[in-house]
Amino acid sequence: MMAVLRTLATGMLLAGAAVAHAADGVDSALVARGAYLAKAGDCVACHTAPRGKPFAGGLKMTTPMGAIYTTNITPDSDTGIGRYSEGDFGRALRRGVAKDGHNLYPAMPYPSYAKVNDDDVKALYAYFMHGVQRVKQENRPSDIPWPLNMRWPLKLWNAVFLDSAVYQAKVGKEAAWNRGAYLVQGLGHCGSCHTPRGVGFQEKALDERGSAFLSGGLIDNWFASNLTGDSNTGLGRWSEADVAQFMKTGANRHATAFGSMTDVINHSTQWLTASDLNAIAAYLKSLRAVGGNGGPPFQYDPEATQALLARPAGDPAGKVYATYCMHCHGLDGKAFAPMLAPLAGNPNVLETNAASLINVTLNGTTDLVIDGLPAAYPMPKFANVLTDRQIADVLTFMRTGWNNRAPAVQPLEVTKLRKATTEK
Repeated sequence: MMAVLRTLATGMLLAGAAVAHAADGVDSALVARGAYLAKAGDCVACHTAPRGKPFAGGLKMTTPMGAIYTTNITPDSDTGIGRYSEGDFGRALRRGVAKDGHNLYPAMPYPSYAKVNDDDVKALYAYFMHGVQRVKQENRPSDIPWPLNMRWPLKLWNAVFLDSAVYQAKVGKEAAWNRGAYLVQGLGHCGSCHTPRGVGFQEKALDERGSAFLSGGLIDNWFASNLTGDSNTGLGRWSEADVAQFMKTGANRHATAFGSMTDVINHSTQWLTASDLNAIAAYLKSLRAVGGNGGPPFQYDPEATQALLARPAGDPAGKVYATYCMHCHGLDGKAFAPMLAPLAGNPNVLETNAASLINVTLNGTTDLVIDGLPAAYPMPKFANVLTDRQIADVLTFMRTGWNNRAPAVQPLEVTKLRKATTEK
């Protein structure tokens, strides 16, 4: 219920940006455009703590070096960005350098925001200065110990990994493709989660020229899905309409959003225009297949369902599935999509890395809220119901059933992720 109220409150705040401070002579159209762009960037998801005020910061983010906390980006002059000029704002957004000169951690996706053009920076600045409520809330220092918390090495990191060029439309590509590329690579910062990281914790690619771009990545105990054209773990079997539907509603005939993607749907993509959603879909569907599980393209096999029926009644995995999973996901693995997520051919089920499946089984899902209405059948948590062995067995049952042909899950994988998410 709290997630629903938080989403509604945030939506009301953002919706009011169109008329914010109009009486003070501020360009309300520019503020409204900035509000839309802030949704495209999903700024509120990271800069709002649970039960906190929008954009006041304080959200805990886990990094390999320790926890950091997002900052207050309301226009408060003492604790927020109220004293930032438009130039200061743009430098922080696109270069990762705060007004006082200290470098921001690249958990702030400025390598993506570097692609944002000047006009959009101006609109965003207008919104954050005039369309966001001021909140006086001090920023919390990171938990990263000395000397790892020293900021000067980030200057070297930027010199090696930051491409500061604003996005330039690709010659020979349609306007919709270029718009989709701009949103995906820039404000949408999709690569921040969906592209694997290198030894310097940098994204291995920042656009479609890199073979690893959007091929999936492990982040914060979730595996962000492959968004390339791979037929099994990616979007190869999805149409452009499927992609747009998923971004608009959080579900389609192939999969349902969970994990941090729920926040993306709740606060960002469902609010985008149809033309922008279609542009993103067109761009994503143009990406060549990368990654995958190495298996042949998935095809549903009805005989595989019969094989499940024929398994011994005492099969532990089958008993767990029949008791806890079958009523929502179906004996045939097709469930009742898009209301309930299918398991047969679901890219998250077919993915080699099972982190997301383990995590969502242990911890369930937060509320997916579309147009103010929460999804009717959220995934419950089973951490206190099933043992690590039972979870490993039932996930293996799913990943090998219905012709899925995905690797088995080991109990030790569940044990490690249970510990990691309990300590978080």
